[in-house]
Amino acid sequence: MTPRSYLFVPGNRPERFDKALASGADAVIVDLEDAVPPDQKDAARRHLSAWLSAARPVVVRINAADTPWHRDDLALCRQPGVSAVMVAKAERADRLAARELDDVPLLPLIESAAGFDQLRAIAAVRGVQRLAFGAIDFQLDMRMRAEFDELIYFRSQLVLASRLAGIAPPVDSPSVAIDDSAEVERDAQRARRLGFGAKLCIHPRQLAAVNRSFSASEAERAWARRVLAIAESSGGAAVALDGQMIDKPVILRAQAILAEARSVDAVG
Repeated sequence: MTPRSYLFVPGNRPERFDKALASGADAVIVDLEDAVPPDQKDAARRHLSAWLSAARPVVVRINAADTPWHRDDLALCRQPGVSAVMVAKAERADRLAARELDDVPLLPLIESAAGFDQLRAIAAVRGVQRLAFGAIDFQLDMRMRAEFDELIYFRSQLVLASRLAGIAPPVDSPSVAIDDSAEVERDAQRARRLGFGAKLCIHPRQLAAVNRSFSASEAERAWARRVLAIAESSGGAAVALDGQMIDKPVILRAQAILAEARSVDAVG
């Protein structure tokens, strides 16, 4: 199953690694970048290196290419147990280190004007699995004071670039709310309606709302089953359901909903 939720855990807090894996997140990101102060970067890398195992794969967010920690982060990511690499402040397609990481999938984090300007080129790089949006840093770089509505254009462009590159739907920026599950769910559902497929999380309390939002609801599943049943019974003739015409795009949407539901159910 393609992850719906990605939970950050600081790389300098090794006592939290196993807890993060048990949190219910579809994927865990061990963060060597923003969550780790400069004087703890080397220690965080050592902690993660000692803990990594192919039996418990995690994503690793590495420091940007123009930092002194980038090369050592890349070296670490060749170890077994790194399922993907999140590239912080991705801005240039030729600096995503795809060749250096062989077959390790990449998740470029778009969080600057320069990265957004190179969006399609970055999405098309070999090894890129999906894009992620860092809305907070993006606003800072753009000198914006924006909320969700003001960023719809930028989010939509990530969805478009992902579709054109044939990669998985992008991952939305984390919500800053920790104790307000309704706000987290509202943000996640809006991102899903725009075409996002997952969301970053900064606290385990956000996971249930995010996983729920990026999964087909019971109402959606019931609708999809009704669509397929009536389409099959019609024998190819034009037919309506609840006052709406059932045509090929509607049938394909119903099939996609049920396929997604089966994928989620298969992993519990």
